[in-house]
Parts: sequence; structure tokens; C-alpha cells
Amino acid sequence: MSEFIDRSTFDHLVHLAALELSPEQAEYLLRELNNQLKAIRELEAIPLDADLPVTLHGVPYTSSISPTLRSDDWQPFDRPQDILAQAPQAEDGYLIVPDIPHTTLE
Repeated sequence: MSEFIDRSTFDHLVHLAALELSPEQAEYLLRELNNQLKAIRELEAIPLDADLPVTLHGVPYTSSISPTLRSDDWQPFDRPQDILAQAPQAEDGYLIVPDIPHTTLE
């Protein structure tokens, strides 16, 4: 991995994502992405023991203290037209999204 995201790589990613950014927004986003990469590198540099168990946080989360999982019940929304009314485009009960042209990734 390179040390930072250069401008040409950033511009290529913006094009692939079909983002419309002002020059100020693009500069801000590029700077913030590079700051995130810097923070990740700093975290990677912290020496850790090989036998350290993988965890999401510092508190053990065992089954004895975990809440039981709730059932995943499907509940239909009684007014789907209210949701569709918020969309820029909808037709026959479906959302219409713009087509994004496909390009070959290099």
C-alpha cells in the first residue's frame, strides 16, 4: 500500500464512484482520506503480543452477559406509497435509479 492517496488515484476513484465534487470538496475529502490512512498506520505500528486474542473492544462479551437475540420478524409497512413519494423517481411501485455506465477497472 502506498503511503498516501495521490491526486490521480483519487480522481480515478471519484470518477468510478460517479461523484460530483467541487474542487474544495475534493481537496477536503482527499485530505481526510489521507488522514485516515495515517491514523491506521499509527495503529498498525503499535506492538502487540502474538497471543493477544482478537476482540472488538476491551470488555469481554461472553454469552453469560450477552442479551438474547431478538427474533427477526418481518413487519410489512402499511403505506409503501409514502416511502415511494420521497424518491426522486418511482414507477409501478419501484424506485428508479440512474444508470451508472460501466468502465473497465485497471
